[in-house]
This record gives sequence, structure tokens and C-alpha cells, in this order.
Amino acid sequence: MRTSTIAETIRRTAARVPNSTAIIFDDREWSYLELDKAVTRVAQGLRGQGVTKGDRVAAYGRNSDMYVLLFLATARLGAIHVPVNFQLHGDELDYILSDSDPVLIFADCELAETITKTKSNRERSVLLFEEEILTWALSDDDKTLQDDEFAVEDTDIAQLLYTSGTTSDPKGAIMTHRALIYHYMSCIQGLDIEESDRALHSLPLYHSAQMHVFLLPALMVGGWNKILPAPVPEEVLATMEQEAITSFFAAPTVWVSLANHPDLAVRELDTLRKAYYGASIMPGPILERLQSHLPKLGFYNVFGQSEMGPACTVLRPEEHADHPGSAGRPLLFVEAQVVGSEGNRVAIGELGEIAYRSPQLCLGYWNKPAATEDAFVDGWFRSGDLVKQDENGFIEVVDRVRDVINTGGVLVASREIEDCIYQLPEIAEVAVVGVPDEKWIEAVSAFIVVKAPITKEKILEHVRAHLANFKVPKQVEIVEELPRNASGKILKRQLRVVADSRN
Repeated sequence: MRTSTIAETIRRTAARVPNSTAIIFDDREWSYLELDKAVTRVAQGLRGQGVTKGDRVAAYGRNSDMYVLLFLATARLGAIHVPVNFQLHGDELDYILSDSDPVLIFADCELAETITKTKSNRERSVLLFEEEILTWALSDDDKTLQDDEFAVEDTDIAQLLYTSGTTSDPKGAIMTHRALIYHYMSCIQGLDIEESDRALHSLPLYHSAQMHVFLLPALMVGGWNKILPAPVPEEVLATMEQEAITSFFAAPTVWVSLANHPDLAVRELDTLRKAYYGASIMPGPILERLQSHLPKLGFYNVFGQSEMGPACTVLRPEEHADHPGSAGRPLLFVEAQVVGSEGNRVAIGELGEIAYRSPQLCLGYWNKPAATEDAFVDGWFRSGDLVKQDENGFIEVVDRVRDVINTGGVLVASREIEDCIYQLPEIAEVAVVGVPDEKWIEAVSAFIVVKAPITKEKILEHVRAHLANFKVPKQVEIVEELPRNASGKILKRQLRVVADSRN
């Protein structure tokens, strides 16, 4: 009896649609049969390097077909894949590699030297994607290829999925094959992922959203997939037209750049039917502009977090009009409840923390038993997201628990103040945080990126006119940009440090 592991799903797809195109990257094209064979060859190559079941293998590279092959090969071998943000360096890179302790690190050629500059990783073995993985994948040695089985169970660990670390150091969520397979099935059902899709993937594959919400579910159903190195607007729009793309995922910041790009008006994009976004709410004017230009395009708002694979809820196209600003309802294999500080379920419409129970859920955090104990209570994962849920199950995300500001003993949601400031046409981006203060406990502080000149006084006047006095920022700082992680989330902990240092 075969268990449902990640690599086995690719093998089953290859048996069902062997000659269909699985992945295209640059000038390389892989059918599902070719992909399945290449995955086994790379798994054999890893084994030849001494990698065994349970060993960690880190991936430190930009988007490519080789990146996908490494993930699938570690899954086939029973090793544990560790995706690492290629933008990390120094202490941040050192932290994740030290915590996961990989036996091998695969890196792009131009990134390999960065690893040797970290404090504790100078002696780690670093191999190159374009040399080792590509060589193994293109080998014509087919001996024992069909019979080379690897003893992998669906309860085995497939990946350490490090959280984005917006409020603390990243934690490695322990994801099993079984959890990710359930996650893929949730995404296939909730996001209408189909074999007939022609999907474009351009956001970083090291991030769980692009890899696990879109690419792997698409491979599971036998869809056609084109991978780009990065979401460069003109390249994305040109590829959409040239390849008759039907579905595309991007963070709202990328959709904003596409909506504002002059090529949008001249490209033929009639085939595009499914537009996915997540990490934050899509700005209303941007959504309206895209819908006006592409009236047949349906939008899906996907919400979640790394510990769940990451997709938890979805607001489908037919639900956008009646539920603007909502994150939708739980996916197929996700059970959610909204609870108070003591863990009791709150009444419909009341503010509380959303907790999840699901076969998609991670086992806990790598090397962090205390953090695991804090986050997992009676089988429920406490997400840290403050939400409201209506009588029909639709969820409105209000804030992160840690982003609620205690100013003068009164709790204030930072998002409420941010939404108020966003009403000003001169504002491009805003992030509100609480900074330790002797008088107020926490002082409300706003960091603002502007797209047109505006004074701090005008901003404060606007907030005073719409919100209670205790919600008016004590500090306003105009900045050129806000720090973000790969998924587009603002790193508020960095802003707190900056604001605190200037007090």
C-alpha cells in the first residue's frame, strides 16, 4: 500500500497525463513524465551526496525549475526541505541555517559566497543549483529508475517552513507530507485550480504561498505552469499575453504595479480568468481599475499563515461585492473558531483571536518546545490574528494581537488608525505601531509613505476629525519606504525599534 506523499502525487499525475507540460522556465520545458524521472534522478544524486531520510537540505536561490526539482527530490528521498529567503544575509541568514542545521545547502552561483560570510556557516557544504541539480536532472542514466523506491511515509516531515518573523525571530513550522497534501486539496477545491489552467508563477518559490498554494496544487491536478524569475510588471504582462495565461497570483503590491503600468492597456489579456491575492487587503481603487479593464477576471483573496501551509480562508470572486474587505471563509479542511483571551469562543460579530484545527496544521516549531506549547492549546493553533466573524462564517481581519496598542490603558487596533490615514489621497502606505512610553504605556506612532506632498499637521487633523483623541498618533514620521518581508507584510517590529530609538 502506497502512502500519499508529495512526490507520489507527481508520479500519479505523470501516469495520468505523461506528455502534458508540467513546467516551463526560460528555454527548458518539462513534461510530467520528464519531471517525474528528473525528480528521481535528483533524489539519487542527493543520496549519492550522503543525504538520508530526515536530513535537512536548504535551498537558497531565486525562482527556477531547479528550485522545484530540489523540493520534490528531497520529498521523494524523505529528507527535509528548508527554503531560505534569498534576500537574507548576515545574522538573519545565519539564524535560519544554524537553527535548521542542514547537511547540504543549494544556492545560486551569485549567492553562494553570502553563506560563507555568516558566523556559523563558513564550513557548510554548498552546492550550486545550475551545476548539481541540472546535471542530475538531465542525466540519461535510466537504470533502476522505475524501481528505485524510497521508504517515505506521509507522516514524515517534508519541510521546515519558517515563519515570516514580523513580530519575532522566524520559527520553523514542521510540515509533514500529510499536512501539505491536505493543504493542496483545500486549495484545489477552494481556489478552483484545474488541469486546464495555464498558470504563471513569479513570486518567490521559497515563500509558502507561491509554492504550496499555487504551484504544487497545480502540479497535483496536471496543470500547465510557467515560472518567471521575478514579478517584473512588463515581463508579467507580456508573458500573460504571449502564453495565454489564465491564472496568476501576486501580493497586492504587485497587482498595484500591474494596474498602474501602461502596458496593461495595450496587452491582450482576455484569457486571464483567475486573479489571486493575499498578505493584505487589495486597495479598492486598484481592484476597481483591474475589474474595469478585465471584466471577466475573478478575484480570490487568500488569507492564512505559515503554520497552516499557509492558506486558511478564501474570499471567492462571487463574494467580493457583498463582503468587501473580508478574508472569506475557511477552506475545505480548515476548522476555525474565534476565541477570547481565555480561549473561550466569543459571540458572533465580537472581536477575538482566530484559532485553527486542521490536518493541514504543522506539528509545532523546530527546536522551540516553549513556543509550540504557547501556540497550540487543546489541538487548536492560536494564530495571533484578531478577527470578527459574521453569522455566515465570513471573517474580517482587524489586526494582529501583538499589533494592538495599549495607550493609556485603552486597547486600540493599529489597523483602524491606518485605514483612517489611508483615506487621504496623498498617502501611499502607512503603518501604525505602539512604542513604549512612560506616560501612555504605549504611544501611537505612524510611519507614512506619501505620493504627494502633505504636512504632518494635516494628517493629524484628519485623524482627529474621524477618530477619538486617544487614537491620534503621538508621533508621525514620513519615510521613503516601509520594511517588508517576502509576502509583502510590513515588519512592524523593525518600526518599533526605530521609533523607540528616537525617543
